[in-house]
Amino acid sequence: MSKRILIVLTSHDDLGGVERTGYYVPEAAHPWEIFTKAGFEVDVASVAGGEPPRDGYDPDDHVQAAFLAAGLHRDTARLAGVDASAYDAVLYAGGHGTMWDFPGDPDVARVGREIYERGGVVAAVCHGPSALVGLTLSDGSHLVDGKRVAAFTNSEETARGVAEVVPFLLADALTERGARHEPAPNWQAHVVVDGRLVTGQNPASAAPLAERVVGLLA
Repeated sequence: MSKRILIVLTSHDDLGGVERTGYYVPEAAHPWEIFTKAGFEVDVASVAGGEPPRDGYDPDDHVQAAFLAAGLHRDTARLAGVDASAYDAVLYAGGHGTMWDFPGDPDVARVGREIYERGGVVAAVCHGPSALVGLTLSDGSHLVDGKRVAAFTNSEETARGVAEVVPFLLADALTERGARHEPAPNWQAHVVVDGRLVTGQNPASAAPLAERVVGLLA
């Protein structure tokens, strides 16, 4: 049987009243292409279900165009109704919207916890690691406690001009939960693998992160 991967997207569309936001399309599209080419089945879910708001779409990128043309984004499953036991891995895609609805959502945590505790892979890229802020295991410990991680850095948030807009700084929040955050220079692809936890720093990290997930599932 082929492996199944769930890509989880944000349903939040407001970047602190400054601009519209959502999920960052290439962070879902490029992993989707890599996963499907590897022979895996891929489903897409979002916090609220339906068609989630999107950000950062480049129509000149054939992979992003193909992802949207495939229609996986049009009627995503509501995460509360997702059976995590059907999946071998979950990828929390980024986009600033995740900073508002991923950390406190019980099903964002539930899906990751159940997949991880069944021996599956938990992956997150850019702002997607905001899902890990509230992800505790059955014993109450944070999944990231004692683990090496990558995530959107404070420096990148400042360069983007929204360090004072986001509800918290992601790297700091992960560190507060016991993670060992390992930053790389701004906008450079950077992926950290610690056992079955795979994290990437920014949009450039999405494709190499997906390749590492494929390697773990092969």
